[in-house]
Amino acid sequence: MNGPETYQRNLLHEPLWRAEDLGKPLPPSPHANSVCLPTWADVIGYEQNDRRVIERLQTGYPRFFIHPLTEQLFAQATSRFAGPDEFCHVYPSRNAAQRCVAWVARRTGLTGRIAAWTDGGPWATCFPRGAADAAKKYWRHAGEGVSSRLAEAWIQQTPQSDADEAKRIVRQRIAHLAGVPADCVLLFGSGMSAIYTAFRAINRVLPGRRSVQFGFPYVDTLKVQQDLGHGVHFFPRGDDQELGQLSELLRTEPVSAVYCEFPSNPLLISPDLAALAELVRRHDVPLVVDETLGTYVNVDLGGVADVMVTSLTKYFTGGGDVLAGAAIVNPRSPWFERLRDAVDREYEDVLWGGDALLLARYSEDFQDRVQQVNRTAEQLVDYCRSHPAVADVYYPKYSTPENFAAVQRAGAGCGGLFSLLLRDPERNTASFFDSLRFSKGPNLGTYFSLCCPFTLLAHFDELDWAERCGVSRYLLRFSVGLESATDLIDRVREAFDRL
Repeated sequence: MNGPETYQRNLLHEPLWRAEDLGKPLPPSPHANSVCLPTWADVIGYEQNDRRVIERLQTGYPRFFIHPLTEQLFAQATSRFAGPDEFCHVYPSRNAAQRCVAWVARRTGLTGRIAAWTDGGPWATCFPRGAADAAKKYWRHAGEGVSSRLAEAWIQQTPQSDADEAKRIVRQRIAHLAGVPADCVLLFGSGMSAIYTAFRAINRVLPGRRSVQFGFPYVDTLKVQQDLGHGVHFFPRGDDQELGQLSELLRTEPVSAVYCEFPSNPLLISPDLAALAELVRRHDVPLVVDETLGTYVNVDLGGVADVMVTSLTKYFTGGGDVLAGAAIVNPRSPWFERLRDAVDREYEDVLWGGDALLLARYSEDFQDRVQQVNRTAEQLVDYCRSHPAVADVYYPKYSTPENFAAVQRAGAGCGGLFSLLLRDPERNTASFFDSLRFSKGPNLGTYFSLCCPFTLLAHFDELDWAERCGVSRYLLRFSVGLESATDLIDRVREAFDRL
């Protein structure tokens, strides 16, 4: 593993899963992207803001949880720029800060302002206290905020590292795998920032239209369309029946774009991309595909997607302590000229140098890691499917396999993420989860395996709605790492045996 320091490799053999591990960072890094929530009760407590849990948290999943270093930067900004009864957030660019202030004003009617830390940034947004919920909502959904490494650098007054060569290497690495010129690859401070930038660019070209979300997605992809745009038509199943409904919609209403994941998170369903591409091109609508779970290694979307977005935080780095994203405007797309011009108008390279340097180093073994994870995950999935305690396993090999295979690269696998639903889930899930010897917390694509109750963490305030969309509140999502298949199967068997 070319990523985190060697001491972090202990998570392969010594996962954080016990009650006493509550709140510890995953991995043990000051910039960790996840936090240990080892029991079902801890997850519930986290969502209910229980002091027993919240006071133990040393970090959390980015955007859902303001990192302690980022909190320090916010506090410094508030001390320096805020007036009475005001607070500050910090953004890496003036344009991002302006977008935040404008959206909060539309949402709340409250006026914010922007203050520059230096002529070169970063920029503080200052709001009255009544705008706190809206400002936090924008921070979470847009993904444009400062990273913990940028916050640390500004607190310590450390100059930004020269990362131009690292960024060139990363763009070239992605371009080689995706089969596009390197200048078609744009890097971002997070995967959500890549999605939101593509979203804004498309709305430049096709303004005032609602968008379409095809298939149940990661939560904030839907929230961007619902709350930061003109509204969304949501087709949660993403199946052939809903493809027919989408066809009817496109006959009657012009839309800005169709968004989907390949495969989807957390149900690992692969939409029929060939049919989707044919449909949207017939109606002159771009197709945006998030390939974070498919990865550049396993799938080739160049023949179907107009824009491809990815969270580089996940499999591309594998380290679990760096934030980044990427977007590709497909040069083979009929939309290329229109969308590339619009993206160029929206794009800013604000990826912090320290994050970029690690991105280049961590991704050196990206292909080898993904191929190993493919093999291990398939063996673990097959074991789980054979166990009598299991009701359903969601994995591309078994969830719409023909659609996944249609764009699967030769010799590639199905990725490292799968979800599990137990029989009699109300009685069995908490017990199974609590005794499972996996590191337990949000995030995916790390070199060490993870498990989390995905629906509780992503949709706690809308569990009934999620279940109407086909996503059980008892769903457990597994991200497979570099442990051996035998080891992981033994760990899962132990948890089954305790039911």
